[in-house]
Amino acid sequence: MDLSTLLKPDAVKVLATVTSKKRLFQDLGDIAHSAYGLDAIQTVDALQERETLGPTGVGHGVALPHARLHGLKTVIGVFLRLEKPLDFDAVDRQPVDLVFALFAPKDSGVEHLKALALVSRTMRNPETCAKLRANTDPAALHAVLTAAQGAQAA
Repeated sequence: MDLSTLLKPDAVKVLATVTSKKRLFQDLGDIAHSAYGLDAIQTVDALQERETLGPTGVGHGVALPHARLHGLKTVIGVFLRLEKPLDFDAVDRQPVDLVFALFAPKDSGVEHLKALALVSRTMRNPETCAKLRANTDPAALHAVLTAAQGAQAA
């Protein structure tokens, strides 16, 4: 499993302003719909439901929202770079500007966890996060994310 199989280039976006976590989830649902054909409302509802279990802001400006959805065959991702950081109730109480959302099949077990671990490892790398924050081009962001994993494996 690698990030290039989880994350389509057109599922990587830069958003100028997001005013709330709810709006962020709506944006994630819209992008998941346009990139992967997911039902936007079902996607938003699943993200909000998961978030009620505990915030997915993992610290250092990074959030990893995730949800399981009916109808998916494989784990997929959406990456957002926010130009204006958003209060996300993160564990370190810092606002979030890097969001990597994962969507997994409802009945996935190990694959979902492996994908979450892979994304978490990638997003914990300070150099990777610095490169992501320094870029505003979605193609460059996708390249940074997919190259970051290759560098970690070496």
